Order: sequence, then structure tokens, then C-alpha cells
Amino acid sequence: MIELLYRYKVILISVFLILCTFVVYEPVTKCDFIKFDDDTYITNNLHVRSGLSWKNVRWAFGFTEIVYWMPLSWLSHIIDCHLFDLKPGLHHLTSLLIHIANTILLFAVLNRMTGTFWPSAFTAALFALHPVNVDSVAWLAERKNLLSTFFWLLTMLTYVYYIRKPNVFRYLLMIVVFILGLLSKPMLITLPFVLLLLDYWPLGRMSRKAGIIVEKLPLFALSAASMYLSSLSFKDPPHTRIMPMELRLANALVSYIKYILKLFWPTDLAILYPYPSYVPAWQSIGSLLLLICISAIVVLLMRKKPYLVTGWLWYTGTLVPVLGLVQIGLWPAMADRWLYVPSVGIFIMAVWGIYDLAGRRRAGKTLLTVLGVLVVLVLSIKTTFQLRYWRDSLTLFEHTLTITRDNYTMHNNYANVLGDLGRFDKALEQLNLSLKINPYSAEVHTNMGNVLVKVGKIDEAIKHYEKAIDLQPGFSEAHYNLAAALAKQGKTSRAVEEYLEALRLEPDNTDALSNLGFELAGQNKFDEAVKYYKKTLELEPHNIIAHGRLAMVLAGQGRIDEAIREIRIVLTASPRDAEMHRNLGILLERQGKISQAIEEYQQVLKIDPNETKTRQLLETVLKAQKNRSANDR
Repeated sequence: MIELLYRYKVILISVFLILCTFVVYEPVTKCDFIKFDDDTYITNNLHVRSGLSWKNVRWAFGFTEIVYWMPLSWLSHIIDCHLFDLKPGLHHLTSLLIHIANTILLFAVLNRMTGTFWPSAFTAALFALHPVNVDSVAWLAERKNLLSTFFWLLTMLTYVYYIRKPNVFRYLLMIVVFILGLLSKPMLITLPFVLLLLDYWPLGRMSRKAGIIVEKLPLFALSAASMYLSSLSFKDPPHTRIMPMELRLANALVSYIKYILKLFWPTDLAILYPYPSYVPAWQSIGSLLLLICISAIVVLLMRKKPYLVTGWLWYTGTLVPVLGLVQIGLWPAMADRWLYVPSVGIFIMAVWGIYDLAGRRRAGKTLLTVLGVLVVLVLSIKTTFQLRYWRDSLTLFEHTLTITRDNYTMHNNYANVLGDLGRFDKALEQLNLSLKINPYSAEVHTNMGNVLVKVGKIDEAIKHYEKAIDLQPGFSEAHYNLAAALAKQGKTSRAVEEYLEALRLEPDNTDALSNLGFELAGQNKFDEAVKYYKKTLELEPHNIIAHGRLAMVLAGQGRIDEAIREIRIVLTASPRDAEMHRNLGILLERQGKISQAIEEYQQVLKIDPNETKTRQLLETVLKAQKNRSANDR
């Protein structure tokens, strides 16, 4: 029996890792979308939420200006929406399955490269269950992190496959998988360096240095191409706060040490750590000295314990792209999700180091086994508790604000959630706190305007929208919301100007297209209104508001049959829309289809028996019908 278990230990451990990871992370399938990037990536993204189509595939491979070039990650979201609509639990399940696949791949790669079974299994368990990775699994916007890591590890596996028996097919297979990873997220640009580290340990290929460098030149070229394409995709918005280089360097040094501390003592984990206004000199200097000391020790021991240099350079090297030395858009001081790949380097150092210390003594191995089980159990419990904060935006943002300071972004996001819940006073309080920390945020001024509109303070709201536009002239949302506020005040001409500007900046904004059509219709510019409504429906065929508005304009132009067709589309989607039933009745009456008109009026009164306007229409048409019958007699 023991011999049988030993023979199938790889399969058994793989099943164990799958079950443990699924059980610990299963609560994520009950989590909601998070109102921080999930809305931009999924719920408010027309291309994503409308599902799989050639048009959306083309968009995914284009330069979206939302984030760096990541077409495969966009496609994964599009496919999820196509299959599951906007059911967050199923989207989360996809992410969880990718994380489980990454865990098994990591185990397979380490086991095959090193030939040491238990350290490979334990490293995979640390990766699977460490709470620092909750961000990557529970935050749907971080699908790119999971998917790119899947191809990262698959590239490593195909690399091992290639070097065992080099040939063109195996080499091209590795290249294709690497390209797929770059199409998921540019994070793979550091993978060629990691492959060189693996050539040193555990693969032991450094005897042919020239050859191993030459074989990786295509990978370096593809990495450079990926960086270039990403630079085309994302443009820094005006007035983005870019920190001085000395502050970025200081923060990067301190972050290296803070990340290590979080791996060994994972407490106070947050979705966003605000960028510091300064870093004390003792922290940056102390971190630099500590990094130098660790590096020196690793170099001194590199012959006896080569895994230390591979693990250390894996950790320090793969963190370079996300240290903030080059910043684009909103950049945090650090982020737990950025440890998803780099943490493996530290895990390798720790696990193989402890395995070395235990040696071949039975007592040492027993102690190591007990210690390993305890560590996995503690991490699993911590991860389970961390997942509770991710059940919805309100809980997550409240938690983040309790463990961070001067976090204007979280105050802003928390206010958005409070506003959606109708807690406007509390939302205004949070937005004021956000503006106190950063008065130059166009997004916060826009959100302040949104809440003020909801409480009826339109003039104040307009001032905040104008301030947002002054800070960031290219901010489409501010122009759109300003237009809507102006329309509420009856300032139609200026509202139209702002809608047009919003559409110049964001041509596919269906809300702006539909509202612009509405304002133009109010100015009796019916042909222009129809054009914008039809453009809205080209982009979003199921936009019921646009169908209803188009129906009214068509009716005003005397195009009754077309108007009726549009109203019937609305009623198919919303059969209890009393207003649309009444409008349909009026149009049918104009066509002389009296019995059908009466049915529509009666349907309105079934929905709302107190609807006096429809009751009057019904009484009038019944009286006219009665008079006609009397005249016929």
C-alpha cells in the first residue's frame, strides 16, 4: 500500500493541493463585483459585458487606453460575460480555477526541475494558500495577473521540456506560450531573466553560457515589443500626480523589505496602500543596507546553496516593473497582488533553506513536517479571514480605511458606494476627507458633483464638475456629468456642447449619445436626435431607454409604424412599463386600430389602477366607439 502511494504521490499531492485551495477559496464565489476597477473592466464596460463577438474581439486586441495591452485578459472577461452574464460568483469561480491551475503548474515545474518532491509541494502550497495572494484571486480586475502567471509557469514547463531534448518544435512551443503570456499582461517581460537564473539553479546549464543567452534572444525581443505596444495603449491622464524620482527610489527600497515582512507576517493587508508624501531617511537607508547584506550573504553562499541566489534574484528582479520607478496613472506605494509571482522566489529560499537545515535526520524531517502542516494551516485560516473583507465593496473599503492613512482614493471609492446606498450625508463627508488629502483629483471632484446632484444642489455640483474639467480637460466623465446637470437646469445649448465634448473624448459612451439625442429632440432637431439614438442602439442594441426615446421622436415625425416597432421592443423587455403601453395605445388609436388601443389602455390600468390620464383616454375612446355604434344604427 505504501509502495502504491509512493508511486502515485505526484497525483495524490496534486489532488490534495486542488482540494485545499478550492475549500479555502470557495467563499470567493459568493463575493460581489468590487467598485474599484471591476466596474471599468467589466460591469460598466460595454465591450466586455456584451459578450463574445468579432467586434469585441477586435476591441480586445486594440489599444483601449484603459490599461496596458492585454488582449487575452480582455477576452477572458468577455467570455465570462458571454457565458455567465453579470453573475459575479461565476466570474470569481473562473479566477479561482486559474489560481488552482497555477498552483499545480508551479508544483509540476519545481518538481521536474529540482527533482525534490516535498520542497516543491510545500512551495506550491505556500503559493496556493498565502493570504497575500487573495488580492489576485478575489479581485476580478486582477484576472490579468492570474492569466499571465498561468502562461508564465507554462512557459517554464515548456522550457524544461525543450532543454530535455532540444528541437525546433519544442522551442517554438515555448515561444508561443510566452507570447500568450505577454498577451495577458506585460509582467512576463522579466521571465527571460528568470529562465537564465533557472539555468544556474536548478538546471545547471551554465557551462554553455553563450548558447543559453542566444536561445533567449527571441524572448528578450518579444519582451521589448510588448513594452512598446503597452506604451502605445496607455496614456497618462493630465494632472496625474507623478512623484519625484528620489521619493520613488526611497519607496522602492522600503517596499522590498515590506513585501518580505508581509510574506512572513501577513497582517493589515489592503486593496490599496496610498503613496507616501515622504519616506524617512532611516527607512530608505536601512532598507538599502539590509538589501545589500542579504545580497552579500546570497553571493557568499551561492556555491553551497545555489537556490538562494536564484530565489533572491527571482524576487528582486520580478518586482522591478512594479516598484513604481516608472509610474503610469494611479500608482500605489505597494500592492499585495504584485507579489503573486515574486513571492515564489522568497518561498524557494525559505523552503529549500529549511529543507537543507533539516538534513537527512529522521527527527529533523519529522519536525519539518509538523512545522509545514502548522504553517499551511495558519495561512489557510488567515486567507479565509481575509476573503471575508472581499464579499462586497462596502466591507472591503471600510476595512482598507481602518488600516491605512491619508487614503484619498479609498475615501472616494467608499463615498461612491455610500452614494449608491442613498447615504448621501456620509458620502459627502468621505468626499470632503478625500479632497482634504488631495484637492487636485478630477475624479473626486466629479464624484462630489454626482452626490450633490442627488441631493438637489445642482449649482454646487456644476462648480465641482467645472473644477474637474479645469484639472483634467480630457476627463470624459466630468464633461458628461456636467452636461446632465446643465440639462436639469434647462441650459440645453450648453448641455449639448458638453455632451458633444464627452463624445469626442469617448465616442462609445452610450449614455452620452442617448442623452444628446434627448436634448436635440427637445430643440425639435429630430433628424439629429434619431441619428444619435440609432448610434446608441448600434453600440448597445438592448438599450431600452434609447428604444423608448427613439419611438417618441419617430412618432413626432409621423413615422408611426417605426415608432410602434420601437415601443414593442421596449415592452418585450419591460412588459409592466405603463407609460409605454399608454403611448402604444395612443399611436394605435391614431392608426384607427381602436380595439388594440383599448387593450393597451386597459393594460395600463391593470398595472396602475389610479392612472388618471390613461383612464381619461380610455373613457374618451370608448365614448367615441359607442357614438359610432349609435350612428351606425
